[in-house]
Amino acid sequence: MRIAVAGATGNIGARTVAVLEQAAHDVVRISRSQGIDLISGDGLDEALTGVDAVVDATSHESADRDEAVAYFGTTTRNLLAAEERAGVRHHVLLSIVGIDQVDGNAHYAGKREQERLVAAGPTPWTIVPFTQFHDFAATVTSWTERDGVATIPPLLVQPIAPAEVADILAEIVTGAPQGRHRDVAGPELQDLVDMARRTNDARGHAVKLAPTWSSLLGPEMAGNVLLPGEDARIAPTTFDAWLADPR
Repeated sequence: MRIAVAGATGNIGARTVAVLEQAAHDVVRISRSQGIDLISGDGLDEALTGVDAVVDATSHESADRDEAVAYFGTTTRNLLAAEERAGVRHHVLLSIVGIDQVDGNAHYAGKREQERLVAAGPTPWTIVPFTQFHDFAATVTSWTERDGVATIPPLLVQPIAPAEVADILAEIVTGAPQGRHRDVAGPELQDLVDMARRTNDARGHAVKLAPTWSSLLGPEMAGNVLLPGEDARIAPTTFDAWLADPR
């Protein structure tokens, strides 16, 4: 198959490209580094010529709700319109478990807009909601660290290995559209603060953690909000196994 990956240079996009190429698919990388701009639409029509399916693994960090919604709305509209012109038969969206239960988070608001557009769009689709990734805790502390101290919320999560996210996206994009896929998660519950401590220790990065709800992620994410549904698909790699081999 000829498959395009949007966000091809990102954490998950690059892994998905590698998995698809290992399976001998013809992969088109959609990224600004390839001269393809999702905001303006420049280069999209040429990139999607002859493409059978698209994986959207784009990400965008913003603390401003309106900016996040505008970014995901613009990029998704441009991508879907180019797909319609090219006759793409399957659009696969990487999404996040629990976004409908969290109103105050700018990124989640953007992802909800992305899901809405995909579900209403012209290309047959599959939306795949994943839980947080194993490297998420250390990413949060990298955002908040100041003078050797990082704030982090005491979230309950059921994280998944990034490599398994890529494997599952590659599997789904080569199949038939499914609509909304069931939640996908890792095998174990984890505390985000403990994950951050253990990841930074394993990386040899000394940082003092300050657990607090006055951080980037608020108390509306507490409890079971970020956990998968009962019928979730469970990937096998534990957090301990990922720490020993962080792929």
